[in-house]
Amino acid sequence: MLELGLNRDSPPNMVHAGGCHMAGKRSRSIERSGALRWLAEGIPACTHCRPDSGLGYLEG
Repeated sequence: MLELGLNRDSPPNMVHAGGCHMAGKRSRSIERSGALRWLAEGIPACTHCRPDSGLGYLEG
């Protein structure tokens, strides 16, 4: 899931795993490839659900 910013010009805030209790109301579903792309572009992973670990994403 991708948590969007406060307005349409804001970048996304965070990447979450599906069903994460910390995902806000501005979240939408994304595919695995999209989640990996956002993580690679520097959008942080949620520290509660750790989608980066679940996807096998290693920084660098």
